[in-house]
Amino acid sequence: MTRSLWRSPRVRAAAVRSRITLAGDTLARGMLGWSVLAWSMLAWVAVLGGVAIADPQPQAQAQELTQLAEGSGRDLTVSRCIVCHSLEYIPSNAPAMNRAAWGKTIQKMRDRFGAPITDDEGRQVLDYLATNYSGKP
Repeated sequence: MTRSLWRSPRVRAAAVRSRITLAGDTLARGMLGWSVLAWSMLAWVAVLGGVAIADPQPQAQAQELTQLAEGSGRDLTVSRCIVCHSLEYIPSNAPAMNRAAWGKTIQKMRDRFGAPITDDEGRQVLDYLATNYSGKP
């Protein structure tokens, strides 16, 4: 009446408890296995934490540096455009824009994205953008 050692419930339970399956690899529960797992997790936390707590100043500085040109309609343009996007959108798109393109863009912002701009405000914003930010003839 010999029983295989593996068939003993205590031996099987101990064997199952002594192994951890991680991504298809089996790590022994000993000091080496846990330390590898701990260091791996610590590395991921450091990487993700570094991304999450990255210095917010570059973005804040970029917003501070984006100053629109002085002119009639500037304040209205800033107050309406900043609701949906940064002001950087305006000078970065200016080289490819003319009055007609700005008009289409304003209409798109109103129709598709619900920009809070009345018809009169739209004309004032268009005049400002066409005067100060038209890079395309």
